[in-house]
Amino acid sequence: MGRYALKRIFQGIITVWFIATATFFAMHAVPGDPLSGDKALTERIRANLEVKYGLDKPLMVQYGIYLKSIVQGDFGISFTQENRQVNDIIKEHFPVSATLGILAIVFAGIGGVLWGALTALYRNRLPDTIIMFLVILGISVPSFVVAALGQLSLVNLNGWTGVSILPIGGWGTVWHMIVPSMVLGLSTMAYLTRLMRSSMLEIVSADFVRTAKAKGVPPTQIFTRHQLRNAILPVITVLGPAIAGITTGGFVVEIIFAIPGLGRYFVQAVQQLDYTVIMGTTVFYGAFLVFMVILVDIIYGFIDPRVRLE
Repeated sequence: MGRYALKRIFQGIITVWFIATATFFAMHAVPGDPLSGDKALTERIRANLEVKYGLDKPLMVQYGIYLKSIVQGDFGISFTQENRQVNDIIKEHFPVSATLGILAIVFAGIGGVLWGALTALYRNRLPDTIIMFLVILGISVPSFVVAALGQLSLVNLNGWTGVSILPIGGWGTVWHMIVPSMVLGLSTMAYLTRLMRSSMLEIVSADFVRTAKAKGVPPTQIFTRHQLRNAILPVITVLGPAIAGITTGGFVVEIIFAIPGLGRYFVQAVQQLDYTVIMGTTVFYGAFLVFMVILVDIIYGFIDPRVRLE
């Protein structure tokens, strides 16, 4: 198990290096000067930035400076936000995105497992048909459409009742988190429901389930200890990437609901061509995603006793 963990960590480091390299060369292929435009930099500040990031040097020298800074954990200074480190932007705003993502994945995970198990138990009956129809809608409708409809529904609900039942936007209380987390986790819940349903249908007709029924084991115990426990393994496998994807993929939801998360700053950095913020957040998001995939791979080996690693 130790060798497997070290191997996965090494592969993760290679993956992060590839992400950082691809981001660096992609940003330098974008037309435009990151130090020009309406940033109103003095010549002295511009010269200091060029020296710090090697912008006056050949591309490969800049690449070496960039990799050295990443290894040291320094993502640089924002080109558009005065005297603000990219590390400080990540530290301040990623917890907001992480909180929203955790709530969304809890909603998606619980809902996906329960709805998936329910559709398998009521296969080809009315509950199965209704839930799978809603699942198809959840997968097909883009998140920005769901977010806009959710916010519009809140406006109509608050206007109809004459009371602000839930905030329309902003951040700060639990009430601000409810609707955005549900909107963000909806598509993931739909995907997990389909995955759980397929896995559950395979387990229902398995030999060990029929054996348990023949022994007279209570149906509730068969469902929880034999069917649900084994059917949930594929869901756990994709849970790591799903957590990272939700946590780092809430750009649209954060913008629509005016949530001060890291995704909102990433979008602003792209619009303003802020190289350091774009590259820093991209590498951070990539590293976080790789870490979650590795973590789930290692945990999976402990959960499933059938896994044998050489």
